Amino acid sequence: MTTLDKLDRQILRSLQADGRATYEQIADTVALSPSAVLRRVRRLEEAGVIDRYVALVRPEAVGLGLTAYVNVRLEKHSDHGKRHPMDAFRASVQGWDEVVECAALTGEMDFQLRLMVADMAAYSRFMLDTLLKHPSVQDCRTSFVMERVKGTTALPV
Repeated sequence: MTTLDKLDRQILRSLQADGRATYEQIADTVALSPSAVLRRVRRLEEAGVIDRYVALVRPEAVGLGLTAYVNVRLEKHSDHGKRHPMDAFRASVQGWDEVVECAALTGEMDFQLRLMVADMAAYSRFMLDTLLKHPSVQDCRTSFVMERVKGTTALPV
């Protein structure tokens, strides 16, 4: 793990607030020269602290009006010679566009999926045609987002 000093953390906060900020703009914020900021950003990228740069798209602006959290329980046994149910499920999730996040859980359920779909009909199609047909899935429980109270991608650095 890379040791981050105060300036690194300030640079990271600035980039999380505006990933398109110029080195000159960041330099003004953190009281360094643009070339020093550039060196630090490159070091943070090479160390894997900065993973990638993305554009954050408003779901509603692209027709994704329904967000659901689906907790999934998998079968615990697999037939001899078949892939372990968790491995099969993990591989399948990678190809499901509706799933924008998947986390393995402790407790009674095995995974939590965050789905983003157009509407209830799209949710129903995904559940009936994809998720519930997966051979590893034993049980699902869904909660729908009524209102997004807080949404950020910024980490508290």
